[in-house]
Amino acid sequence: MARAKADTKYVFVTGGVLSGVGKGITAASLGTILKARGLSVSIQKCDPYLNVDAGTLNPAEHGECFVTFDGAETDLDLGHYERFLDIELTQASSLMSGRVLREVIDAERGGKYLGKTVQIIPHVTNHIQDTIIKTAKGFDVHIVEVGGTVGDYESLSFIEAIREMSMRVGLDNCLFAHVVYVPYLGASGEFKTKPAQNAVRELRGLGIVPDILAVRSEVKPPKSTVAKLSLFSGVDKEAIVLLPNASTIYQVPLTLEGSGLGDVITGRLGIRRVPANLTSWRRVVKSAQTKYHKSVKIGVIAKYLDNQDTYMSLTEALKASGWASDVNVDITWIDAEQLEKDKQYREGLKDMDGIVGLPGFGSRGSEGKIWAANYAYENKLPYLGICLGMQISIIAMARRAGLAKANSTEFDASTPDPVISTMAEQVGKENTGGTMRLGDWTCVLESGTKARKIYGQAEIVERHRHRYEANNRYRDQYEDWGLRISGTSPDGTLVEMVEAADHPFFVGTQAHPEFRSRPNRPHPLYTAFVRASLAKK
Repeated sequence: MARAKADTKYVFVTGGVLSGVGKGITAASLGTILKARGLSVSIQKCDPYLNVDAGTLNPAEHGECFVTFDGAETDLDLGHYERFLDIELTQASSLMSGRVLREVIDAERGGKYLGKTVQIIPHVTNHIQDTIIKTAKGFDVHIVEVGGTVGDYESLSFIEAIREMSMRVGLDNCLFAHVVYVPYLGASGEFKTKPAQNAVRELRGLGIVPDILAVRSEVKPPKSTVAKLSLFSGVDKEAIVLLPNASTIYQVPLTLEGSGLGDVITGRLGIRRVPANLTSWRRVVKSAQTKYHKSVKIGVIAKYLDNQDTYMSLTEALKASGWASDVNVDITWIDAEQLEKDKQYREGLKDMDGIVGLPGFGSRGSEGKIWAANYAYENKLPYLGICLGMQISIIAMARRAGLAKANSTEFDASTPDPVISTMAEQVGKENTGGTMRLGDWTCVLESGTKARKIYGQAEIVERHRHRYEANNRYRDQYEDWGLRISGTSPDGTLVEMVEAADHPFFVGTQAHPEFRSRPNRPHPLYTAFVRASLAKK
């Protein structure tokens, strides 16, 4: 393999011991401290799943499906990347095995390999490398997180690809960071480093010698842990950082910088050392750790309660808006299915200062969500409907006006009043991946509406992920229902935002504004909702 000219430095992040160890936060935090040194930083997730993208993954198992501005459905780690680095990523920033294999097979079918036997090595691994290099072009540093755990069969092609990258661009242009876990055994009162040692041995056995060890744990281990891991892993003590659970994930970049890891990375990669300017980031951490005098209790009406990562961007948007308003946002998870059948359970909504109607798919829990939206309207309780949450609010208002069986065709295909229905171009694609209305779309806000006042401008751009929409056959009835269309697509054909005219805050959006919220720059719609909830309190 010919040596490639390396204008970009590469940082590869792998994980050992167990999944969910925190590679995404570690990768994002490494990017934060490098960006704070004035470097241009890009970041990418390589995922070993055989899916083409994350759009068809079960949110209860895999957490949130994040959407980029150009319409990629991705792993939730890209949300962390965008929030930590305050950048907008693209489809190229998410690479799944299914997409790699499909592109290699398409190339083979097209005769690209000129009759050669197509194999994992070199064809698949070369394709992975080519994609990484293309995505990294123009940046000082490109960070690549490899999903899964080292040793998993499905991740071997990615591990081999990044091993070969060190030869392709030169060891002096590559750095390998391995995230491991050190458990604490309460019975013996000991921190056990053996799993971490074995994880490093596994990585070395695959031809990669880690330059950095990020050591995760529930609580902080003694300093002797660093010396022991250094001895048995061969990683310099200065390049081992302890990462116990933090009060906020936004603390991690400061922990990395405080350990001197930023200087280790720049020294190892031959980057000119300059002090990191983390002043604004320290303000974020201070805000996240502050206990404010005022609090609001926000009920989020959810159906995917097995994994709260399903709503990661949304809960982070609420928190950031709370910090900007000097308010503690206490999030209470409310089971939509329980709302349907348990009258006693419904009493819990009386304690809420505001309600968020969450996004989601399928009919399960839909009646509980409709009940909650109706409750919010009747009790003048601030309500923010996100995507499906907006559709739910329209159904609730239609039923209040007398259309007792109004529904979405997603929930009831035979409803006599389909106030929500499949978008015309989506008919027949209901179970097809990558075909929804995705990414950035423009919305025109109506003058004199609450939405226009919140955004402060006539045109906005938000990210979308939906297949159903407000049925235009019923638009002329909205005023009778007590609803106002406050935002539409530029051609006026799609309802993008609605609000109740006689309510302090009853607003729905077809978009996912949480994807554009940042810890230091919260989204105005979430901020307006938090402040309305505080006013209600």
